[in-house]
Amino acid sequence: MNSTVKWLIVGGILLVIFFSIYGKVIGFNNTGVALQQDSKSAWGNVESSYQRRNDLIGNLVNTVSGAAGFEKSTLTAVIEARAKATAVTIDPSKITPGQLEAFQKSQSGVSSALSRLMVSVERYPDLKANENFLRLQTELSGTENRIKIARDRYNESVNPYNLHILGIPNRWINSIFGFDFKELPYYKSDPGAEKAPVVKFDFK
Repeated sequence: MNSTVKWLIVGGILLVIFFSIYGKVIGFNNTGVALQQDSKSAWGNVESSYQRRNDLIGNLVNTVSGAAGFEKSTLTAVIEARAKATAVTIDPSKITPGQLEAFQKSQSGVSSALSRLMVSVERYPDLKANENFLRLQTELSGTENRIKIARDRYNESVNPYNLHILGIPNRWINSIFGFDFKELPYYKSDPGAEKAPVVKFDFK
């Protein structure tokens, strides 16, 4: 076997190795981008669900504030908690555990303030019978369910993404070739999250 043939064989082997590595790298990137987009979309649904709740709370506050003698401190607590929550924004492609914790804490503050407001409403029979209030109550209950579903789906989208970028050899590919795929945190359940915030009333 002459040297030319040997070099052709070596060159062919090197080409096979190159394209094999190239295909693996491109496949890693394409799959990572697709999974990352799924997570971004799922997070967008989380944010839109919470935004829907914030909009409803604004309408609820306007309705409740019209009730004679309603506790101003309770309304103020809801308004302030809502303002804090809307001030927390997150880049869905670069969510860190600290950012998600801050977001979750702010939304939990809204839930707590809302629950206290609902308890206070029990002392106002006319308000409980208000048609607009009853409609908002129903919509809030449905929104709380949508929030839970959106959060669950976000976590479901994060799992395959994290498995993809953290597994071997993908972890090495991500580091060696300078890809910017970061592990995404999971949305943790709030204390007492097995029960949605109370938005129902006992109309006796």
